[in-house]
Amino acid sequence: MKQISYILVGLALTAYLFASCSQQKRKDGRTDTNSSGVISFASDESFSPIIEELKAVFEMQCPDAKVNPIYTGEVDGVNMLLQNKVMLTITARKFTQKEFDYLKGTDQLPEAIPLAYDGMALICNNKNLDSCITVNDVKRILSGEAKTWNDVNKGSKLGEIWVCFDNKKSSAVSFCVDSILGGKTIDSPNIFAAKTSKEVIDYVERTPNAIGIIGSNWLNDKRDSTNTTWNKKITVMSVSKLEKATPLNSWKPYQAWLLNGRYPFVRTIYALLNDPKRGLPWGFAHFIEQPKGQLIIFKAGLLPTRGEISIRDVNVNNKPR
Repeated sequence: MKQISYILVGLALTAYLFASCSQQKRKDGRTDTNSSGVISFASDESFSPIIEELKAVFEMQCPDAKVNPIYTGEVDGVNMLLQNKVMLTITARKFTQKEFDYLKGTDQLPEAIPLAYDGMALICNNKNLDSCITVNDVKRILSGEAKTWNDVNKGSKLGEIWVCFDNKKSSAVSFCVDSILGGKTIDSPNIFAAKTSKEVIDYVERTPNAIGIIGSNWLNDKRDSTNTTWNKKITVMSVSKLEKATPLNSWKPYQAWLLNGRYPFVRTIYALLNDPKRGLPWGFAHFIEQPKGQLIIFKAGLLPTRGEISIRDVNVNNKPR
């Protein structure tokens, strides 16, 4: 009998009170409450799949509310918040101290709420057999030290490595600069940016020697409730912290490997708020961090920041013939 091992990730959430969706209108000039009105907010484009799911459920729960996402890069989204063009930005970093102090100095109330953990995924073409890579080789590629597949896998005949990001101002670029390169700039003529995460997937699908770098929430097969199946158009690469990557020491951005630290490229998704009146921007952000929002995040293949998460190994034997 062949034995198949699975890892099941479970989530237990403790419910707590959320503001009712029938609050009275406020008296400070604004027409929105934490559960009604119409607002726009900014979000890094790489989070659009999960944002659309959260928006749909929130507006169903609060039928008098309409929250309209503006999908953009991380840099532009944060700037919109600082310029008071929006009161909520969803991105993959907290306020810098300078940004926090600036908003506090203008009698604002900046707040950073952790919402989820997301894997920064590397993807390659299905024809590429070199789907295991080390953290060090990723650094070498981003710094321009490694320019060909032969530089990271001796004997490879794939030629030059072309790396595609979703947006030149995206949270993916910021993560690679800050967390992988330690603040050093990305320096290679073979690295470029598309406009969206979908364009990254499409480019990698048709380019045998490409690597795409995007958020893992773009890659889950929605038909698989266990979150262990990826988009079949591309291959999700396995990453190793060791000197040489092998299938046994390399890991993909599954929920379990994000939780136990085996997958090295993990980022925190934050709601950056500047809503001292605690209106609809505040209401939507806090809906995401509460049980229903956290369950949506969990089912989308990301790791929630709240709730008790358990991991179980499950062995399943094939039926004997």
